[in-house]
Amino acid sequence: MHCSELCLQPFDIVAVLRVFGLAVMAILFLQSGLDKITDWKGNLGWLKGHFANSPFRNVVPALLGILTLQEVLTGLLCLGGLGVYLVTGQTLTAVIGLVVGLTAFVALFLGQRLAKDYAGAGGLVPYMVLNVIVLYLFR
Repeated sequence: MHCSELCLQPFDIVAVLRVFGLAVMAILFLQSGLDKITDWKGNLGWLKGHFANSPFRNVVPALLGILTLQEVLTGLLCLGGLGVYLVTGQTLTAVIGLVVGLTAFVALFLGQRLAKDYAGAGGLVPYMVLNVIVLYLFR
């Protein structure tokens, strides 16, 4: 007998990676965005100090609002995209969520670099790479 007769049926590893990748991105962005909403004052105070010597020093509240919107939107799109993918197999919502997530990461990365927080910018890279990999799985 061949292994194909004895082994379990293979499963779609790409589908499994898509599901768990979307789940991680949904958790990451929803937690981060909701933290900014529930502790707006604390986040704003920290960011004002963080960007005090950067070109963004005068627009921190507006940028925090934009970033918060990006993060919540990404989290909701990834979560919704996960549900749609599981039920229908359609991927558009998930892909849009992942692309919005990349825009948030690029904004965060730019901000950290301009604030000369190179360690903070470096800490974003693994998450950004995960975002790119999950997006690639939807090609």
